Amino acid sequence: MSDLNYTVELVPPDIEPYRAGNTGIEYVTAFEAKEPGPHVVVTALTHGNEICGAIALDRLFRAEVRPRRGRLSLAFNNVAAYHEFDPRYPIASRYVDEDFNRLWSPATLDGPRQSMELARARRLRPLIDSADLLLDLHSMQYATAPLMLAGLLPRSRDLALRIGIPELIMCDAGHAAGPRMRDYGGFGEPGSAKTALLIECGQHWERRAAEVATDVMLRFLIAAGSVRPDDVAAIGGPDFDAHPRQRVIEVTEAVTISGDRFDFADDFRGLEVLEKKGMLIGHDGEREVRTPYDNCILIMPSRRLVRGQTAVRLGRYVD
Repeated sequence: MSDLNYTVELVPPDIEPYRAGNTGIEYVTAFEAKEPGPHVVVTALTHGNEICGAIALDRLFRAEVRPRRGRLSLAFNNVAAYHEFDPRYPIASRYVDEDFNRLWSPATLDGPRQSMELARARRLRPLIDSADLLLDLHSMQYATAPLMLAGLLPRSRDLALRIGIPELIMCDAGHAAGPRMRDYGGFGEPGSAKTALLIECGQHWERRAAEVATDVMLRFLIAAGSVRPDDVAAIGGPDFDAHPRQRVIEVTEAVTISGDRFDFADDFRGLEVLEKKGMLIGHDGEREVRTPYDNCILIMPSRRLVRGQTAVRLGRYVD
């Protein structure tokens, strides 16, 4: 599908008023409450063309929401890529040099490699190191149901359940191409108290994605104890008070592309359930990729089908 087939319903907000911030890091603003509490961080624009998160943060700034306890930091991540966003070619500004969300390991952050995204990640690292609770706002290539990516640790799944939306919670280990911010440091350590979530709010540029981003962000802040429902009810979307029955998807593997070409067997968009073990998913070069078990769920099949990247993740519903 070409860029011209996308309908861009969202208008990217002007984030220039937030450039200076107050933390010494551009585009990062922190608010401190008198009452002690956790350091809660909400980030947007980890990918420069995923603008629903920027809209959610802009709404929070405009509503002048302040934490009742602890510290609340709001960060726009890959602003260099965001500044290149063009609604005529919306997929072109995911990143400048490399994926910002595959860099989050000490070996990479402390290593010799240089890129626009690495420079920004290194600048943001002290903020992420100091976070107790993190929510990273994302969106997806296809217009499928929103997904909360909660990782493998029980505390992350528990936080996702306390937030209450969206309906689907996905527990996965990440990508072979590199660790996400959500998995960095204490967020992924069993003995740590830190917790991080990543929300995929729906198709990148559909209007609904901005509402999901806003609602999940507000419910996250309530669950974290940063705010009370009355503090943010005025900017809650139509589903702000909804409590759907949530379902958990356990990801069993990520299909990493090893050949020069990957072709799906069908026009998969995500969340298809292939009923039988051994059903064809696609071809990785000459190798057939088939379902490893009955009722296999295809999660976020990619259009970026290049060697070393994730083609699709495979999972199943769990109790």
